[in-house]
Amino acid sequence: MNIKVLRGNPTPEELAAALAVVRARAAAASTLPPGAPTPRDSWSDPARIAAQRVPQPGPTTWARTYWPS
Repeated sequence: MNIKVLRGNPTPEELAAALAVVRARAAAASTLPPGAPTPRDSWSDPARIAAQRVPQPGPTTWARTYWPS
């Protein structure tokens, strides 16, 4: 695997931290059996929004009308 820095001048510590994250994600992905669905992030789950009380109509109601997919 090759990683190329396109912008900036990271320190060796910053590169090591970024590589640790990439390797951890790759290791987690490799533990899933082939063809298994990837788990969804909780922030995109519509149940996260629906679990709360439905807001009454008002100036801030528009913020609850978007359901991420």
